[in-house]
Amino acid sequence: MPLKHLLKSSLLITALATPLGAFPQGAPPAATETVKIEVPESMRQEPFNVDRFASVPANFKLEVYARLRGARFMAVAPNGDLFVSKPDNGYIKVFRLDASGGAPKEHDFATGLQKPHDIVFHKIGDQQYVYIAEKNRIIRYKYSNGDLQGQNMEVVVDNLPDESLSELKGNYGHVLKNIALDSNNKLYVSIASTCNACIEDTQSDPKRGAIYVYDANGSNGRLFAEGLRNAEGLDFVPGTNDLWVTVNNRDNVAYPFKDDTGNYGKVVQSYVDNNPPEEFTLVRDGGNYGWPFCNPDPRQGMDNMPFLNDVQLNPNGSVDCSGMDRISKGIQAHSAPLGFMFTQDTKMPEPYRNGALIALHGSWNRSKATGYKIIYFPWQGNKPGEQIDLVGGFLNSDSTEAYARPVDVAVDQEGNLFISDDAAHAIYKLTYTGPLASAEKEELERAVQVYPNPSRGNLKLKINGLKHPEARFILTNAQSANVLDVTRRLHNGEHNLQLDTDKLAAGVYFLSVIAGDTRVVRRVVLQ
Repeated sequence: MPLKHLLKSSLLITALATPLGAFPQGAPPAATETVKIEVPESMRQEPFNVDRFASVPANFKLEVYARLRGARFMAVAPNGDLFVSKPDNGYIKVFRLDASGGAPKEHDFATGLQKPHDIVFHKIGDQQYVYIAEKNRIIRYKYSNGDLQGQNMEVVVDNLPDESLSELKGNYGHVLKNIALDSNNKLYVSIASTCNACIEDTQSDPKRGAIYVYDANGSNGRLFAEGLRNAEGLDFVPGTNDLWVTVNNRDNVAYPFKDDTGNYGKVVQSYVDNNPPEEFTLVRDGGNYGWPFCNPDPRQGMDNMPFLNDVQLNPNGSVDCSGMDRISKGIQAHSAPLGFMFTQDTKMPEPYRNGALIALHGSWNRSKATGYKIIYFPWQGNKPGEQIDLVGGFLNSDSTEAYARPVDVAVDQEGNLFISDDAAHAIYKLTYTGPLASAEKEELERAVQVYPNPSRGNLKLKINGLKHPEARFILTNAQSANVLDVTRRLHNGEHNLQLDTDKLAAGVYFLSVIAGDTRVVRRVVLQ
């Protein structure tokens, strides 16, 4: 039984089983609420030494679950322990909830590995294994529930390409490996490209920018699919052996159209910003998905995209792009999709229990940054529907700086979502709190009105029908500094208040309104 989605879906969080009636029908709720990220005092090191905010759907909270430098891919063990890879120093970490209710305890499951990355639990007969992808090999450990240290390690696939190859001269752009196992006990290994776009990777042995398949013990390896520049996330639709992947596409693509702009063959930033799209696609045995000769064309939409010749490597169409396997779904160029998982076998809240969650690591060379969030594709007729933002707000309002870069996602047995972040060196936990648990918050939400927004001069508020005798108002700027903190007495009825903001710089701010133990956050713009 393949456990990647189940294992990735087993972290340590406590969520509520959610009745369908708790949510409106139609598209799943998107991230429309701004919340303060909850951070335990022991974890308030930079960047959480100041208040940080994120956007989530209504009735969810986001908290820092653990701090781990360079946290990358995750998997949940059958007993609920959270496994996390640290390629930077060769560790696989295990986090286990503290019985006393404190911060989870951190343990070293494996050390001395070569850039370990992806982690998958998989059961063959009665034997449970944990598979780990190193940069140059795939290993596995026999696993018994509760193991905190790796036992009986064996090498499954050896001699995968890394920077030690003489032809690469110490340079391998995407050396980290990713894996998946299907219900037939087949092991799939993504061997990413060494470069942005190059022909050499298509001529190497094994090919790079490709996926290979093996028996679960590493035998009978062969090429499964190619033309996939850097497939980071691999998972199977639950109940099937349909393999889907997320792919980081190429950068600095040349303008491919011979039109009156005169830009043909030139690298033009306005074109590069949106081309080629990142890829989320079904992968078939024997498929070729275009890279580096053909780039998906999003002009007619992001579904089932045709290809354009890559001007730099295939200008005359010597490689026939019409014969390539089309990309199922595009994602905004340069978003950098990494880890993903299907949710059909999880206890995610009902609206998010039939689709795919994808972590977008974020762009580095787009004129206006993009990504830096968790997205969700509801599954409709065996394919992804329209993209929904599930967790965001890590990128500032002018899209120039982000304090977090999501890497991977995992869901525990109770339906809570873990998110790893290798920039803030954190693991977050997204938990559904439920409408009953947020009655006081709903009262506060209804009571507070900010007007106008955007605002010039002092910020005006109307407080209507709030039962608390006083409220605290904290205004935080985009750099997470509190620039105003006042408490005002209230009386029953309607109150018109004014906050002294006329001397503050123009920009985006977060206004926290706190009554008792309840807080709501409003995003406001001062002009």
